Amino acid sequence: MAAGIKSYLKNYLSITKKDWNGLVILIVLLIMVLAAPYAYRLFHKDKLINFNDFNALAAQLPPIDSNNAETNTSGIKNRHPVLFAFNPNHLPDDQWHKLGLDQQQIEVLKHYEAKGGHFSKKTDLQKIYCITAEDYKRLEPYIQLPADGPATIIDINHADSASLVTLKGIGPAYAMRIIRYRTKLGGFYSKEQLKEVFGIDEEHYLLIKDGIKLNPFAIHKVNINKATFDDLRRYPYLSYKQINAIIQYRSEHGDYDNLNDMKDVAILDDATLMKVKPYLVFR
Repeated sequence: MAAGIKSYLKNYLSITKKDWNGLVILIVLLIMVLAAPYAYRLFHKDKLINFNDFNALAAQLPPIDSNNAETNTSGIKNRHPVLFAFNPNHLPDDQWHKLGLDQQQIEVLKHYEAKGGHFSKKTDLQKIYCITAEDYKRLEPYIQLPADGPATIIDINHADSASLVTLKGIGPAYAMRIIRYRTKLGGFYSKEQLKEVFGIDEEHYLLIKDGIKLNPFAIHKVNINKATFDDLRRYPYLSYKQINAIIQYRSEHGDYDNLNDMKDVAILDDATLMKVKPYLVFR
């Protein structure tokens, strides 16, 4: 019995020559994997950084003015330029920067002025070598020089389309929109009302504001105590609900004596009343 067990264990624990060779190869591979990092370090030395050279190069860089870093950095332009009507003669540095020019360009312009240079027409700015074609294309519509202004100041409460198109940036389509809106209102009482015309934004307004005027006495007014719904709906400042409320309150409480009486109409706010005030009479 004991001899049988011994024979069984011997057969179970014994390995073939093929198995032995595989085991040897596995052990060799494990030794190679474990030794690889040490071999790499032996044959590949890390290069040391020479901080003396680095510090010497850093010392050659110009100092940075932290209080004025954006405007004093040559070659860096304002990433968010603001366009507005301007006269390029003796324009302050911060205004040039606001228009999108970098400090190097501004210094060239100031040097040109210091030598007696003067911009008498728009194309003079284009001749300055620091102004790129892209810069000039962007700035040209906003350059305002005496020679570039309109021959006459246009009254927007009387001007026809032929007169309006002489304004910078106003074509036939804009001229017709201005006339239609003027007719709807009964005339303009403020230049800034032009910004209420579809398509005329702040930039358009700045281009034309110095070439226009208005006659406030040309406004067509309506008697609020006799006005019908149709008389009042022309005004873009009043909603249909507000118009109905104005008429209903007048029917119930009698005529309005002044603008303060209209404040009693619940859905009329002060801002709306100030917009319609120039168009109303009470007697």
